[in-house]
Amino acid sequence: MNPLRILFMGTPEFAVPSLEILVENKFNVVAVITAPDKPQGRGQKLTPSPVKECALRHNLPVLQPTNLKSPEFLKELQSYQANLQVVVAFRMLPEVVWAMPKFGTFNLHASLLPHYRGAAPINWAIMNGETETGVTTFFLKHEIDTGSIIFQEREPIHETDDAGSIYNRLMKKGAQLVLKTVQAIQAGDYPSLPQSSATDIKHAPKIFKETCEINWNQPAKNIIDFVRGLSPYPGAWTVLNGKPYKIFRCTRSTFTPKISAETGQWIIDNGLNVKAADDWVSILEFQPEGKKRMLVTEFLRGNKL
Repeated sequence: MNPLRILFMGTPEFAVPSLEILVENKFNVVAVITAPDKPQGRGQKLTPSPVKECALRHNLPVLQPTNLKSPEFLKELQSYQANLQVVVAFRMLPEVVWAMPKFGTFNLHASLLPHYRGAAPINWAIMNGETETGVTTFFLKHEIDTGSIIFQEREPIHETDDAGSIYNRLMKKGAQLVLKTVQAIQAGDYPSLPQSSATDIKHAPKIFKETCEINWNQPAKNIIDFVRGLSPYPGAWTVLNGKPYKIFRCTRSTFTPKISAETGQWIIDNGLNVKAADDWVSILEFQPEGKKRMLVTEFLRGNKL
């Protein structure tokens, strides 16, 4: 049995359960690397990352480098003599960092690799109408999200799921997979399977504001999946009466129009209905610009579109 000295790298809430489960299971986490504190809120007060807050609760040393290649950081990293690095929702690492430990560096990714490599795997899986996703642990190598797979766990995507509900489930399932992976590496008995080099691999690139605009020329199901995949964050959006609205929930409409309509045309009839390519979509929950998220029925009681 190899005594592990683990260096954990992560920043957002998604990484916290993975760090917690290693500490709870008495693994020797020698240090934690996370992003520098960021100014937030009206007062722009410097705020630590969720992973930093977790590390401090457990009295773990915290490193917050701005340059992962700087000689000062690399020297400090080596001083911890880690023989395994665990990465969950952190930035891209240079080879000088991920190749440093004896047992390598593995990453937790929120998809069933090789599909949905990239920055937004949960969003894209739902946006593309998938009925299943999962989590993967794999060893880092040069090309992003392409290293040899250690373990995978599957998770169904239900019609009622959105990016938020899948995020929460994969966050917990991912922590269990991190524990399983560390235990296997410690025992010296773990798989390391090269990823498929198929040409039809689906990708999950970073999402920008323009990515989130609803295209009403799509079939209704595609639009509903698109909205689910971007809810609650960053939020799909459309323009109604010249004003932008974020859309968080919608469904196929039971509305029967008495007139023909073009795609993108909207009618208020027992709610807000918008014409898609093949059907009408009923918007259930949205956020007008400058206001809070609300049910459309609430909005229509006191406002006009």
